Amino acid sequence: MEESFRTPAQWYDGHSAVRHEGDALWDGARQLALRSTSSNLDIALGELVFAEERGGQRVYRWSGDDDFRLILPADLPAGLAAALPSRRKYGAWVDGLGLGKATVLFAGVSAGLLALFFTAPDWLGPRIPTSWERSMGDALVGDFGNRICHTPEGDAALAKLLAKVDPAEEKVRAGIANSTDVNAVALPGGQILIFDGLVQEAETPEELAGVLGHEVGHVRERHVMTALLRQFGLTVLLSGMNTGIGDTLFGLAAMDYSRDAEREADEYSRARMLESGISPTGAAEFFERLSARIDYDEDSLLGWAASHPGPGERAEAYREAAEGRTFTPVLTEQEFGALKTMCEEDEDVEVMQSIV
Repeated sequence: MEESFRTPAQWYDGHSAVRHEGDALWDGARQLALRSTSSNLDIALGELVFAEERGGQRVYRWSGDDDFRLILPADLPAGLAAALPSRRKYGAWVDGLGLGKATVLFAGVSAGLLALFFTAPDWLGPRIPTSWERSMGDALVGDFGNRICHTPEGDAALAKLLAKVDPAEEKVRAGIANSTDVNAVALPGGQILIFDGLVQEAETPEELAGVLGHEVGHVRERHVMTALLRQFGLTVLLSGMNTGIGDTLFGLAAMDYSRDAEREADEYSRARMLESGISPTGAAEFFERLSARIDYDEDSLLGWAASHPGPGERAEAYREAAEGRTFTPVLTEQEFGALKTMCEEDEDVEVMQSIV
C-alpha cells in the first residue's frame, strides 16, 4: 500500500473493551488501514458513519459492527475529510438538498397530501363498489343485534311508507331502532335506521315520510360512503372498519354530510313525495317546530338536524313544493299508530344505549 497520509487514531474493535491506539493510513483511495500493536483492520470509507465531533476529535461508527468506534483528529486533510462521511445534521437527503429547499419541498408535499385527504372522499366515495358498501352495511346492522323493533303491523306500515318514498326496484332497507334518541341515519349499502325517539316526536306520518325520504336521498345520491370516508379517513377502506356498536355505528349516527349533500337529500325527498302524492306540508311543519325550538339541548329534535341547513330554510322549501297541489294521507291512523307503538309492543326487542 502506497502511503499518502498517516494520522494518529484510536479505535474500539467492537469485540472487547480494549482501546487500540495506533495509526490510520490512507492511500488516497476508498480504504482506511488501522494499524497498532494490538489490532490491524482495513475498513472501506463507505462503511463508516459519522457519529459526533467532540474535543477536537471526530468519532465514526462502522456499519459492520454497531459497537465499533473510530476516533480521528478533527483537523484532517481536505482529501480525506471529503472522502469520509460527513455530519448529518438533518438527514442525508435534507443535508444534500439544503434545509431551505427541503423545507419548501416538504411544505409542498404536505399541502398536496392534505388536499388529497380532504378531496378524496368526494371523488372516491361514489366509486366504492356497491357490493362492498352493502357488506359494510350488513355488518353494521348485524351489530345492532335484537335492537330493531318488529311487529307485523309496524313492519307493514314501515314497508308501505318506504315504498312511497323509494319507488326504485331495488329497495332501500329500513328499520326502527329501539332508542330514545331523536335521530335517523343512512348506513352503507342502502340501510336506514330511524330511532324510536324521532318516531315519537313525529306528529303525522307525512313528517316521518319527509325524514325517511331524506335518508333515502343520501343512499341514492351515494352520499353515505363520501361522508364515511370523511368521518373515519381512508383507513376505513385500507384497514377495515370497527363495527362495534359502541364505536363505528355511533360515529355513523353523528356522520356529517356537506350542506350541499343535505340539500340534495331534501330535494330527493320532496321529488319522491310529490311523485307519490305525499304532502310535503308535514315535513314543513316538522322543520317549523325545529325552528321554534332553536335554543335546544342535545336531546331535542334538533339533535337530528343540527348539521343540516337551517330548519327555517328547509320548511320554506317543503311548503313551496306543496303549493297548488292536493294530497291524500300516506298512512291510515291505525298504520301510523302501529309505527308509534312498534318498539313498545315488541316484547323481545332490547333497549339500545343512547348515542348522544
